[in-house]
Amino acid sequence: MVTFLLKKSYQLNNLKEVPFKDLWGSKGVFTTMRVIGRPPRIILLKSHIENLIKSTKKYGIRKKNLKKIIEGLIGKNNIYKGPDNLLRIALNKKLISISIRKRPKLKKNFKLLLFKYKRIEPTHKNLYYKKIIAKLSKVDSSGHDIALVSNKKILETGTSNLVFVKNNKIFSPKNNCYFGNTIKFLSKKVKIFLKDILINDLNDYDEIILIGSGKGVTSVSKIDELNWKRRKIICYNKLNKIYNSLS
Repeated sequence: MVTFLLKKSYQLNNLKEVPFKDLWGSKGVFTTMRVIGRPPRIILLKSHIENLIKSTKKYGIRKKNLKKIIEGLIGKNNIYKGPDNLLRIALNKKLISISIRKRPKLKKNFKLLLFKYKRIEPTHKNLYYKKIIAKLSKVDSSGHDIALVSNKKILETGTSNLVFVKNNKIFSPKNNCYFGNTIKFLSKKVKIFLKDILINDLNDYDEIILIGSGKGVTSVSKIDELNWKRRKIICYNKLNKIYNSLS
């Protein structure tokens, strides 16, 4: 169960504070950002807010000066809750919610578990996440994530994008997943090829890497269900060095 370090909800029309709602399952959008250091700094803040506002149009959320409103709520609340946390902004037509939770320290032997599921409207970071949250609640998030699988293809995880390394070339699924802010940043620094990642071809890949706000750049050690084991960490080291330049 998530322990919140901060949680606030506001009516979108007048910004009056109301009892907190996480908004999971409602028609709306969200973004999760990493907050580091003191004074606190939000990694890739500009692109997170821009993508969030762009997605609101898909879900009929219309509010003038939404960028200023979000920035104002972040500034209004004391977001320093420790050296490394996750800030989540979620909104639907009626409410905007802001919450902070501690970013877990990830284990070195990080594993993926398979979950046969494709997100609803996966190209958008929407709030239709209840099945994923229910599955994630049953695993140790510091050492595991769930890889979403559909039609014998791996898409993304419950929290992150995935990249797969073969002959030092980096590949990422091209369909039915959300291309997040962190992988967009990295794709400007290194070439990432988009293609379908088939379960049956997984042993062709030397490395599997999670990329996202919560997981940063995390190397997968094993997928027990497929007898897959990590063989190299060359591209992980390269991507992690680039990602750490944001800190």
